[in-house]
Amino acid sequence: MFAVLKTGGKQYKVQAGDILRVEKLAADAGETVQFNDVLMLGGNAPVVGAPFVAGAGVQAEVIEQIKGDKVINFVKRRRKHSSKRTVGHRQKLTLVKITDILASGADKSGIKAATGSAPAGEAAPVAKKPAKKAEAKAKAPAVAAAADDLTQLTGVGPAAAKKLAEAGIESFAALAALSDDQIAAIETVKVKPEWVEQAKDLAKG
Repeated sequence: MFAVLKTGGKQYKVQAGDILRVEKLAADAGETVQFNDVLMLGGNAPVVGAPFVAGAGVQAEVIEQIKGDKVINFVKRRRKHSSKRTVGHRQKLTLVKITDILASGADKSGIKAATGSAPAGEAAPVAKKPAKKAEAKAKAPAVAAAADDLTQLTGVGPAAAKKLAEAGIESFAALAALSDDQIAAIETVKVKPEWVEQAKDLAKG
């Protein structure tokens, strides 16, 4: 009996005892995983999925996490000062051994599903990013509430005020607190020294 499974965007025809190199799985060496995306079961009574065979699964034991052969990408630009660039890449793979093919009942086997996501230890830093974005969004209304009409400054029109807002400057106090380095770092609009001086006076009320 054989099966055709799908993992990492590729299809593999396997049977018990086969050793495969598949795209990296979130599993450690010695763990047993189960591929639930089975496209076809072969044998005396072949079954073709639509697209997957319901209840079918392929169980495998993770042997080790490996890397594929190095692939060299060499680029030479003949008419651009003879520039060249060499880049090497080794794809991360997982070596697995097929242990069993289940024609039914795979959804109740209790075996960990084979997924290509990063291991739990590597996924922790990624999970913190949405929290930072949520915190930034929570602070945004407070900044918007304290916004001033920057067009009161001499030489600042609606277009310049919009560019200042894009740079995060929406109040006289924020403009007055800018240092020379911060002013030089603003690329959307050229902040004039007289704007800063007027903003200091208007911020005092």
